Amino acid sequence: MQRSAMREVAFKLAFEIEVQGETAQFEVFIENNEITDTKVIEYLKDIKDGLIKYSKEINELIENNLKENWNLSRIPKINLSLIKIAIYEMLYKSLPYKVAINEVVELAKKYSDEYAPTFINGILASVVKEKNLNGEG
Repeated sequence: MQRSAMREVAFKLAFEIEVQGETAQFEVFIENNEITDTKVIEYLKDIKDGLIKYSKEINELIENNLKENWNLSRIPKINLSLIKIAIYEMLYKSLPYKVAINEVVELAKKYSDEYAPTFINGILASVVKEKNLNGEG
């Protein structure tokens, strides 16, 4: 499975966690999606564990980069899931920010509304700037 396809499955898992909370059943998700590749399972487990472990930090980072009058509860869970995956991979897995942003923006085009790609890109660009991930400064 290609990395982009793996990230798409990871998005679905992240969305399930957003909806069901930490009680989302990982093994059931793997079984229902007929995932047998151990590399994919390890990647998904890492995403799941990372999103849960760093939930507070990731949520604070998102909130710090929202426009005035916005909070986490206003962000659709689809978009929130995508933002969280990108932040986790950029900050904790050292995935180049351009790759992380591009991949989740493409997923937003597929799974969310027409405004989501711009919204997600704006938040993530702000996070990149705040965390100085572009190497400037």
